[in-house]
Amino acid sequence: MEFSDIIGQDAVKQRLKSELDEGKVPHALMLCGPEGCGALPLAVAYAKMLLNGSHMAENLQHPDLHFVFPIYKKSSGKDSYCDEFLREWREQLMTRPYFGMSEWMNMAGAENQQLIIYANESDSITKKLSLKSSQGGYKVMIIWLPEKMHETCANKILKLLEEPPLQTVFILVSENPDRVLQTIRSRTQMISLPRLKDEDIEAYLKDRCSIDPVEAKRIARSAAGNMAQALRVITSDAENEYFFELFVELMRLAYVRKVKEMKIWSEKVAGMGRERIKAFLEYCQKMIRENFIYNFGRQNDLNYMSSQEAQFAVKFAPFINENNVIGIMEELSLCQRDIAQNTAAKIVFFDFALKMIVLIKNR
Repeated sequence: MEFSDIIGQDAVKQRLKSELDEGKVPHALMLCGPEGCGALPLAVAYAKMLLNGSHMAENLQHPDLHFVFPIYKKSSGKDSYCDEFLREWREQLMTRPYFGMSEWMNMAGAENQQLIIYANESDSITKKLSLKSSQGGYKVMIIWLPEKMHETCANKILKLLEEPPLQTVFILVSENPDRVLQTIRSRTQMISLPRLKDEDIEAYLKDRCSIDPVEAKRIARSAAGNMAQALRVITSDAENEYFFELFVELMRLAYVRKVKEMKIWSEKVAGMGRERIKAFLEYCQKMIRENFIYNFGRQNDLNYMSSQEAQFAVKFAPFINENNVIGIMEELSLCQRDIAQNTAAKIVFFDFALKMIVLIKNR
């Protein structure tokens, strides 16, 4: 993975390259940016440069390149370490470097489990970095989503950042830097990465994914600067179609006030698993937004719906208006909060479904 493989982010790439050329490599970097902006593939490409672009680094098997990332316990009552997931991690990075937590969970076989960086991982990190560089150069430790670190692990990492081992470079990649310990943030050189430009995503889809230009433009616009989301659109048509069916089903049930069927609907959604539920809630927010905008007659330049969604919007859009759009979006946000706090999903969605009966009639 080279800098040339990274989509956009030219200013950050130039900054990192200049610091390396000038011999001003910081001992700890934190690349901060939203999902799909390219922070992780950029970290890997930069690590390869630090390791002199060796073939081992290209295959992510360089003895001086180390990774830490959220995992789950494979066996109850037994500690798990990131090294147990290295095969899956390398495969994910090699085959699809622009990804989010949902893709990583699928690759790792996590199902509905919550992924974190466990407290004991700090011992493994300390042991690895205490060894001399096998190649006589840098040792690089990439930590993906440090905001997922157990407090004990975070505190031990802090000590390493305060007194870094010789020729060691930490590269932290965070989507929510505010959730990382402030003491850790203060000891890193923080670099913010913006969302990708639509034209950069569009060009990538056309040139590297062989997507039809018209479709590439639509996908790029709908991705809102998130390359991981753009790739999801390409690979998860069936998933989006299922979400569309669930959305339409709820709106129709709410309109005719079929409470019993709505309870069945809420149980069906609750059974999808945590990450799919989060994706579904994001999809619902998107559909509410798109249908609200549809009312203003700006379908061509502001709407990002598929043909199936647009056909549904012809009759449904009038039900999403100034009187209820804020209320619906607020309820969806509350659902996201409750799911994140592990509230029973059946209760969360049944409550939301019942509220939609009132909201959708508010015209």
